Amino acid sequence: MTAPLRAPGGFPVVGIIGGGQLARMCAGPAVELGVTLSVLAEAPDASAALAIPSAPVGAHTDVDAVVAFARECDVVTFDHEHVPSDVLAALAENGVPMHPSPAALVFAQDKLAMRERLTALGIPCPRWASVRSAEEVTAFGDEVGWPIVAKTPRGGYDGKGVRVIGSTQELSDWLERAASDDSPLLLEERVPFTRELAVLLARSPSGQAAAWPVVETVQTDGICTEVIAPAPELDEQLAARATEAGLRVAGELGVTGVLAVELFELPDGEFVVNELAMRPHNSGHWSMDGAVTGQFEQHLRAVLDLPLGSPRPRAPWTVMGNVLGGDHPELYPAYRHVMARDPELKAHLYGKAVRPGRKIGHVNVSGTDLADLRERARHAADYIEGAVTE
Repeated sequence: MTAPLRAPGGFPVVGIIGGGQLARMCAGPAVELGVTLSVLAEAPDASAALAIPSAPVGAHTDVDAVVAFARECDVVTFDHEHVPSDVLAALAENGVPMHPSPAALVFAQDKLAMRERLTALGIPCPRWASVRSAEEVTAFGDEVGWPIVAKTPRGGYDGKGVRVIGSTQELSDWLERAASDDSPLLLEERVPFTRELAVLLARSPSGQAAAWPVVETVQTDGICTEVIAPAPELDEQLAARATEAGLRVAGELGVTGVLAVELFELPDGEFVVNELAMRPHNSGHWSMDGAVTGQFEQHLRAVLDLPLGSPRPRAPWTVMGNVLGGDHPELYPAYRHVMARDPELKAHLYGKAVRPGRKIGHVNVSGTDLADLRERARHAADYIEGAVTE
């Protein structure tokens, strides 16, 4: 595996396992920080491989490829949470510094492990159960009230691996698979939340931490389509409690790098934790243009144990709109149009082939008029997608 070219002056090489858009968006901040990136990409045309010169091709499941890649890096981090435990163990045996560590990453990889640990810490969670049989599903649904939420403990994202069920029969195929794999399912009560929030923070190995303002995330069919920073009309005490909970989770779990804590805000003014992600996260894309230090720069600072930057917002409001794939594979003309129509808007496309519903980019716009910002972000995202044509 070809070694990345090192910058003079003793600057380190950060290796990222996975060549998706999160790795890609670390490229600009890495240049500004003076560090070198190397990415283990799934393919030569992976999103990050198109933007980062050192991008050897290899699978995140291939122990030999990952270990060979890591030998050329000073520290390794991750574009996603799906690196298998045997690969992480091999990296640890070779003395590779990893952020987050395998001990922390397990709580983002395994939702059952996450629920058990957060419950032990007293962090607010929905009522939940680990089940293996139809009888256990029925008992849980009868106890908390139907419908309930069923999740596969590993591998789900963007609404995949999640079902809202009104009866045990609707879970029969998952129960059969769980029995054959000897692996339980996670059940949760369906929480009557008022909106979804996210706490985003970064923590370094030396223990320094910094949190961005709590944001509101808007989901469509299980996929985040809009983020508003900060969350409008959020009670200051709730924001403080949520941020404190996020910082406590990061400290207790030993998270290093960026951590996203996804929350449900409840009608009584409380919250429960929905998910954890130990990497830059969709809920933090607004920070690229809307904060003094964006999440991708902060993640690199954290994994290198550099002093963290300020997470302070640059404007009263920033709105992020996700661009999803539509029916138009040629994005450049629409990209040019939205730049001309709204010079203050920032459009970030990921170099990914268009597929309906796939995240292919996002737009950010900041200012003082929230309603105007939401309209502008939505129009730009819809125009690039092809949902609107004027």
